[in-house]
Amino acid sequence: METAYVKVPLPAPAHSPLKAPPTPPPVKTPPPPLPPVKTPPSLPPVKPPTAPPPVMPPTSAPRPPPKTIKDCYPLCLERCKLHSRKRLCLRACMTCCDRCKCVPPGQYGNLEKCGKCYSDMTTHYGRRKCP
Repeated sequence: METAYVKVPLPAPAHSPLKAPPTPPPVKTPPPPLPPVKTPPSLPPVKPPTAPPPVMPPTSAPRPPPKTIKDCYPLCLERCKLHSRKRLCLRACMTCCDRCKCVPPGQYGNLEKCGKCYSDMTTHYGRRKCP
């Protein structure tokens, strides 16, 4: 046997549907107390900058121009001491010193101190001869 199911309508309720009770407002909790503020440690007093010592001019007197090729050797030795090819530099410097009677101060540059003779001397290939 087959059973037939029948939909039976439910009677409407006689009273109005129940409303849910209103939700109470959330309780505000006070924020947690802040930790105490620490004062930064006192810094040592700031000293004003001191003036650098005055720059003194070099104590060595100007060198006299070399008179002989023997006078050129210590000057050229100083000029070429940092060069990567010391013998080549020394040979060129001695030639320039002998011809121009001058060697510029320092290890590099300062060619204008000896004038055009020293600064304009060139090799056969057109490169500057004097170090």
